[in-house]
Amino acid sequence: MSQPVATDIGGAWRIGLQRAVPIAIMLVAAIFEVGGDAMIRGGMRRASWNLGGLGAVTLAAYGVVVNLLNIDFSRLLATYVAFFAIVSVVFGQWFFSETIPLSTWTGLGVILVGSAIIQFGFVVH
Repeated sequence: MSQPVATDIGGAWRIGLQRAVPIAIMLVAAIFEVGGDAMIRGGMRRASWNLGGLGAVTLAAYGVVVNLLNIDFSRLLATYVAFFAIVSVVFGQWFFSETIPLSTWTGLGVILVGSAIIQFGFVVH
């Protein structure tokens, strides 16, 4: 007769949280970077120093947030590029009413694959 399998709910929760936190940090950083750039763009087009200044502060916040992760710098930013690219396309579509061409979606797919290779690839010595 087989023994009942004990499940470690707490352990599963911790593992899930360990995966969710870096994703959330990268997503927040991407929103700050793209949002800050969008504010600077809006400030330049409307001659609004206030909006441009707020954009600059938001861009600085991106730099702080993305560096909260304890990941090798090259892997960090190479992986982050995927989040940045996704948020950029979403901002363009939702906030600037841009029509996103197929070539952009294709390029976004290439970026995602490249970021995955850098993040999860094997080290060859």
